Amino acid sequence: MKNTKNLFLPPQNFAGLTSPYANLETAKVVILPVPYDSTTEWHSGTREGPQAIIDASQYLELYDMELSQEIYKVGIHTLPKIQPLLSSPEEMVQRVYQIAKEFIQQAKFTVMLGGEHSLSLGMIQASKEKYQDFCVLQLDAHADLRDEYLGTKYSHACVMRRALELCPITQVGIRSLSWEEQQFLNQNKMQPFYISAFASNLASPQRIASSLSDNVYVSIDLDVFDPSIMPAVGTPEPGGMQWHEILHLLKSIALHKHIVGFDLVELCPKEGPVSCAFLAAKLAYKLIGYAVS
Repeated sequence: MKNTKNLFLPPQNFAGLTSPYANLETAKVVILPVPYDSTTEWHSGTREGPQAIIDASQYLELYDMELSQEIYKVGIHTLPKIQPLLSSPEEMVQRVYQIAKEFIQQAKFTVMLGGEHSLSLGMIQASKEKYQDFCVLQLDAHADLRDEYLGTKYSHACVMRRALELCPITQVGIRSLSWEEQQFLNQNKMQPFYISAFASNLASPQRIASSLSDNVYVSIDLDVFDPSIMPAVGTPEPGGMQWHEILHLLKSIALHKHIVGFDLVELCPKEGPVSCAFLAAKLAYKLIGYAVS
């Protein structure tokens, strides 16, 4: 057949982008989808999160009113989905690390779409090797500081305990944790920015920014949002943060610090309306705008 190229739909890239803005060689940003949820224990289905976010992103307005620019023009390339490795959570983290490292070392701004939160450790490891004076900003309903959970140290409930072995972390939006985690926080004199602190100036964006190193990796568990706007997560917690509250914080961090990459994890599409996937897609797009454009 001749001249049939235009008869096929293009690959489903984030935001529906095509050449030249989706080309890997020139893109500043790469999207890494990781459909994996091996250690979740209540509502499973976060493995469907990356595709749901990419599906929803097809309907984004590419012009951002707040930034008064078309963010996509920095170039956003969507990588193929990583093949899940079900034999070992630790080995899956290493798979993410190996792939992410390749692009981070090329100075690509790498965005991981999960999948469960355990995957973030691979991204953090790869980023830590690239950047000095490095820390993690965790937006989450849960502390994720257990040393071990359900027989593995690489559970989604342990991800920040493992991250803390690599670099400092700042936790924001926390409103649920175990007694073990509370004891760990006390012993290590750690003070998260609990959700209760947002009623006062104790959790202002300026205070949060001042707790961070110069180079910041942002890990966003979508259950940091209140379930009224984000019910589609595996472990929802009442009393969470709101859309503009999160955007105000992230924009402030981007103004004062160097955001080197981020992830969005724990979207469980079957637990909520499609608006949840669209919220995640728009959040990813806006954070790319804050950090890169």
